[in-house]
Amino acid sequence: MLNCAILDDYQNCALGFADWASLDGVSVENFTEPIPTPDELVEKISGCEIIVAMRERTRFDAAIFARLPRLKLLITTGMRNNAIDLAAASAQGISVCGTRSLSSPTPELTWGLLLALARHIPADVASVRGDAKWQTRIGTGLSGKTLGIIGLGKIGTQLARYAHAFDMPVLAWSPHLTKEICQAAGAELAPGMDALLERADIVTLHMVLADSTRGMIGARELGLMKPAALLLNTSRGPLIDEKALVQTLTQNRIAGAALDVYDVEPLPPSHPLRTLPNVVATPHIGYVTRENYQIFYNDAVEDIQAWLKGSPIRTL
Repeated sequence: MLNCAILDDYQNCALGFADWASLDGVSVENFTEPIPTPDELVEKISGCEIIVAMRERTRFDAAIFARLPRLKLLITTGMRNNAIDLAAASAQGISVCGTRSLSSPTPELTWGLLLALARHIPADVASVRGDAKWQTRIGTGLSGKTLGIIGLGKIGTQLARYAHAFDMPVLAWSPHLTKEICQAAGAELAPGMDALLERADIVTLHMVLADSTRGMIGARELGLMKPAALLLNTSRGPLIDEKALVQTLTQNRIAGAALDVYDVEPLPPSHPLRTLPNVVATPHIGYVTRENYQIFYNDAVEDIQAWLKGSPIRTL
């Protein structure tokens, strides 16, 4: 009997989204709580030949692989995972496979967060449910406001389309972005990130996390933004210097931030981003939709079936 661990199944739903019982000779266990340390991870999954990992929540490097001698197949949801050392996996004879995914859930959530932040929706919903005075806040309209997109890939391009529907001009920038790509998306190419931060009324980040992008938005960059500006991040938490962001928001040097990603996840209970009044925060749910989970887990089962037959699919 082979053992399979499904990690980070926070909603305890993975077993219901695919036919895991179809895997003959495989015992499947889902873990519904975060596993915070490498030692705890190894303790829980050292007996597994197969692991299904959720996005980039768990780091798998050479040191971890060396402590998992039984591991033979590692599946990640999505077709890219920077938390997996593919060379180290290959050196240990571990197959790494991915799954398909939808590109629509994250831009949809990003736009929802923007509306929630601009119109104070969470606070006003809470006031209706409580005893607060009727109509206590004044929202900000989006029509005519400039949306600044840092990273005009699939998600950024989708957000540009949303912006056009709301009559918003779009400004975009990334290190290798061209005028042709911007024109196709209906965006203006900013001459640099500083210029975008200075002009945009709303700034949204959609960059891959790498050494070159880690902390790309720090105290200096936040200081370039308008006092009434809004900042969105549904990409990766470490793109922003979190301490600088907290200080900026505490001092009301920008109007607010909407966040779905953080340096440490789950966000610690005492973290100020949980309680600042000018923050709308969600628990990294950009990809969390029924449609995406159906694809993730059905593809994971297919990956395991193909590997058991000796012909792995969707290999990374």
